[in-house]
Amino acid sequence: MEKKPKILVIGSLIMDQIVVVKEVPQEGQRVFAKAFVKAPGGKGANQAVQAAKLGAEVTIIGKVGRDANGKELVRACRREGIDTSKILYDKTGMQSGCAVILLEAAPGKKNKNRVMVISGSNMTIRPKEIAFLKEEIAQYDMVLLQNEIPMEINEIAAEYAYDKGVPVMMKPAPVIRRLSKDFIKHLTYIAPNEQEIRSMTGVRINRSRGIFNLEEAKVASAIMRGKGYANILTTLGESGALLDAPDRKVYKKAAPNVKVIDPTAAGDSFVAAFCTRICMGESRGKALTFANYAAALTLSKLGVMSSLPTTAEVEKYMEANGKIF
Repeated sequence: MEKKPKILVIGSLIMDQIVVVKEVPQEGQRVFAKAFVKAPGGKGANQAVQAAKLGAEVTIIGKVGRDANGKELVRACRREGIDTSKILYDKTGMQSGCAVILLEAAPGKKNKNRVMVISGSNMTIRPKEIAFLKEEIAQYDMVLLQNEIPMEINEIAAEYAYDKGVPVMMKPAPVIRRLSKDFIKHLTYIAPNEQEIRSMTGVRINRSRGIFNLEEAKVASAIMRGKGYANILTTLGESGALLDAPDRKVYKKAAPNVKVIDPTAAGDSFVAAFCTRICMGESRGKALTFANYAAALTLSKLGVMSSLPTTAEVEKYMEANGKIF
């Protein structure tokens, strides 16, 4: 695939502060942490970096504060070749967004994370600050959105893109149970995980021996379709991913034998990888497989942006597992 897609990410830039512990402290309990890592992140920035590492020409729009974290967040994106010229700067003294991530790495158990976000400047984007996109958005092959910025901004951007025939991907995290009918109509893809789709449909996707029930996932996506969503891309962790499209359903298994070190950016890796490969002209099935393997590599490393793989790394991993790309 020779096409270099142009992708616009409108979303958050957040400085992540990761604390690794053997056990999560209970009320009044003090525990010793194993490690502390501070690294640039945020769903918008993560998706932008992943798309850039996979060969896309990426522009990011978000808002940072005029502080040290803001400078580092912008530098981190710029280092990956991302166009940061449209990043906004808060003028009111609001700090850049940050997050505290508690990574529970208990011996013999699957690593789990708990994330607390302080939105800061991410939630101060105003409609007039993205008004220029009404015409400019037509130059992009896809727009990626998430819920770590004001929903009003997502709605405006999706409408601009829809009017110009540009596909839109939405990662509904943190989850919002009810989205407007107009916004739903303007989305091309929505990519909830099993927890998010449960919040949006009421359907619990159960698991047995770590594997999710695919039939229950199909029921949940059918409910989403009834709500007006066009393409529902449900990510199921170690069970893979299910795309419920108008013409057919496509299910692809996850990469095998993945050792989970840090799940923090895996969802962002998956979404960005899928979108990049679709924009390059790849089939939905192949794009799903590629995205599964990209997310698996992200899971296997500690950190956020540093854990996001390149195309060469994903292809090598796929080849090692007998996958043809």
